[in-house]
Amino acid sequence: MLDDRVAVITGAGRGLGREHALLFAREGATVVVNDLGGDWHGLGADATPAQQVAHEIQASGGEAIANGEDVADFEGAGRLIGAAIERYGRLDVLVNNAGILRDRFLVNMSADEWDGVIRVHLRGHFCTLRHAAPHWRERAKAAESFDAAVINTASPVGLTLPNLGQLNYAAAKAGIAAMTQVAAAELGRYGVRVNCIAPGARTRLTTQTPGLEEMIAEPEDPEAFDAYDPANVSPLVTYLGSAGCRVTGEVFGVRGGSVERLDGWRPTELLSLDHRPTVEEVASAVAEVG
Repeated sequence: MLDDRVAVITGAGRGLGREHALLFAREGATVVVNDLGGDWHGLGADATPAQQVAHEIQASGGEAIANGEDVADFEGAGRLIGAAIERYGRLDVLVNNAGILRDRFLVNMSADEWDGVIRVHLRGHFCTLRHAAPHWRERAKAAESFDAAVINTASPVGLTLPNLGQLNYAAAKAGIAAMTQVAAAELGRYGVRVNCIAPGARTRLTTQTPGLEEMIAEPEDPEAFDAYDPANVSPLVTYLGSAGCRVTGEVFGVRGGSVERLDGWRPTELLSLDHRPTVEEVASAVAEVG
């Protein structure tokens, strides 16, 4: 499904990103495996995870290189995208997956905890997109026929699940979903599709989230279907990255064997008058919500 396509996958050293990279390679893609290699707080760096995934792909006969750039560093993201283009001549698929957690209740959250999560998730998505977009624009201007795809990574947190202690994470993920829709509208003119997933899976981040431990634990029966295996998410990402897909501007919830289309904010009329409403009229209409 991905024969001859060149893909950059961020956060691909572990968890969801690793599964995406392995399936992309099995489906014929050339993969740039990006991972800074920090801990789940976003601290430190280690080239090993990205290298291990790249070596695993190579050992199976696929084509891959490892990359350790920080996607939230603007110049670093530029070097990442540039590495793919310089090595393989083009970029066809960008999967934005890198992320961290710094959970804290609002009354105790520090500015650094807020900034760190927004930086890696939201800024990290922007930086790679920003550097990939001119490449695709130039290919379109050259009248080259191509089909490029971006798959962003949001979360049920921020879209359908208001999880306590994750104000920063929810804000970043909701922003990514909104970013997806605008980017799809802007980049569509160049032949680029942009979609977003909100996955439910067992990863380093979710296993650190209070209240999720039992729900996402591996099933005791080794023969039972593991609904939270991160590999369950990758088939959707693979399809969205394929040249045959025509979907764009969408956000999908995905977990286990299920895929859902998330409609997002939808207007529901509460009041419609042909004059300026009084406070009492507004109160009467809005009170029905609660």
